Amino acid sequence: MLKRAAVIFLLLASPLAAQDASILNPSGLPIPRFVSLKYDEVNVRVGPGKRYPIRWVYHRLRLPVQVIEEFAHWRKIKDYDGSVGWVQKAMLDGARTALIMDKPQNLYAEPEVSSAPIIRASPLVIVNLLNCKPDWCKVAIGERKAWIRKADIWGVTREEVFDD
Repeated sequence: MLKRAAVIFLLLASPLAAQDASILNPSGLPIPRFVSLKYDEVNVRVGPGKRYPIRWVYHRLRLPVQVIEEFAHWRKIKDYDGSVGWVQKAMLDGARTALIMDKPQNLYAEPEVSSAPIIRASPLVIVNLLNCKPDWCKVAIGERKAWIRKADIWGVTREEVFDD
């Protein structure tokens, strides 16, 4: 019995056990991660289950949220103002969106402030993320595409770099 406990301890202490914690998540996806609301009405609950009371209801299709925890078919999310609650995973979409923050922002033709501004967007406008470089993201508002500084949006981490 003692030998078995020692083997289990060694396995748990091995580099294999130190792999990405996302393997232990129900979805197998990394945490935290950004997703968006799939519907224009999403109940947010106090805990991970229908037996928990509804804390509030979102009425904002495509709103970006951050998944910070998982439990079975439930995801604990955080929104742009730091509010936290649980939603069913079916209410979330992997489509990436972001939210214009703080003040009206210029969106540019190229990923540099010396480029021509082509769109001016108000705070809390939802944009579709197309791709992101270290400091800039290409976004779409309707059919129009432009670049915005990462620092001016919420829904993407500073470290994320990806192409559409």
